[in-house]
Amino acid sequence: MYLSVISVVPTEDYKLILTFQNSEQREFDVSPLLNFGRFSELRDEKLFKSVKISFDTIEWANELDLDPEYLYKKSISIKNNKKTFASV
Repeated sequence: MYLSVISVVPTEDYKLILTFQNSEQREFDVSPLLNFGRFSELRDEKLFKSVKISFDTIEWANELDLDPEYLYKKSISIKNNKKTFASV
């Protein structure tokens, strides 16, 4: 069973702060994907920041999305972070 994404906050440098259904916050770096196909469109800061929750994962305004299992596996846990990130 995989964990759904329940909130997403875009940050600087093409990173996303994701909160999963188990309340864990993780940071996902999108920059390695920016050289692949339509993901290069996300270099546009306005488009990158259009990310939102869609069903159990995230989606951008150009209809690109990523699998929640992939997001979880490729992200790093945020521990001892004093900032609280609100969903967009």
